[in-house]
Amino acid sequence: MSDLPAPATRLAHDRLTRGAADVDRCGVRRADLDALGEAGLLGAALAPAATFRAVQGVLAGADASTWFVQAQHHYPVRLLAGATSPELVRVRGDLVAGRRVAGVAFSHLRRWPGRPVEVTRVDGGWRYDGLVPWFTGWGLNDVLALGGVTADGEVVFGLVPARESGALHPTAPLQLAAMSAAGTVQLQLTGLVVPDELVITRLPIQDWRAADVRTTVALNPAVLGVAQAATDRLSAVGEERGLAPASDLAPVLAGRLADVRTRAYALADDPACDPEAALAVRAQGQRLCLDATAALVTASGGSAMALADPAQRWAREALFLVVQGQTLPSREALLRTWP
Repeated sequence: MSDLPAPATRLAHDRLTRGAADVDRCGVRRADLDALGEAGLLGAALAPAATFRAVQGVLAGADASTWFVQAQHHYPVRLLAGATSPELVRVRGDLVAGRRVAGVAFSHLRRWPGRPVEVTRVDGGWRYDGLVPWFTGWGLNDVLALGGVTADGEVVFGLVPARESGALHPTAPLQLAAMSAAGTVQLQLTGLVVPDELVITRLPIQDWRAADVRTTVALNPAVLGVAQAATDRLSAVGEERGLAPASDLAPVLAGRLADVRTRAYALADDPACDPEAALAVRAQGQRLCLDATAALVTASGGSAMALADPAQRWAREALFLVVQGQTLPSREALLRTWP
């Protein structure tokens, strides 16, 4: 799977970049997700970490809404890596091959000891009740990995069909400043029962939170992907318009980008990395993305406000990526980047 960045780059250039403005206005297209699957990119979670990060950065820089939907797919793939039940093994094969697309609902687990989604043991399975406040990809996903917590603090992930039923009701899509195209909804759960054979994993909430910390302190490759796209465009705008400050700024931003990428990924690959150090680099990457997209809007002038111009879309996506996967420590770290 180490060659996955090549098909990702081809798809980004030939398909995603060209369609990104339409997707931003009209919604992510299942055909684009299927194209990613046919290229083997929906199995990227099983590739080496460096390969996975490269793919995510390329896709996000081309079309962050489509990236955001496919990003949800990789969490269930990882969860299913150790599956043994025949049905879960079949689903895992379909997800890795791109024959089915998965979503995931778990960010509410970070609210413990609050339990927006409560799980109760019932005969032959587990019952889910409550409100999933954030689910991305509704109408595009075939299945979803649903997390909830029992009263005594056990996290239970179950596999659920991603369709409305008597026990699962989606809201209308949330209207967001960026990436509304990704089909994000809330899910109301009322007595949704997942049979034992479709339970993916069970673990103490403390163990889940410990693993989640490594994710929430790390810099998302999508941040660097959007920053790279904006920086590349800034350089082109400087040349096209004879705008010397833009031409001068682009290589400075590129240097910052290379430095942040090197440090962020070294920390991500270090099992003993200092969470505070990782948070600081995450914040620097997010600030860089904000700087690069704001600089591009400035250099582009009024034309940047046209919906067909990627400058305003990248700027909105940068704002989205600041709050996506955010925790109180990550918010504090980013705020410290301002004087």
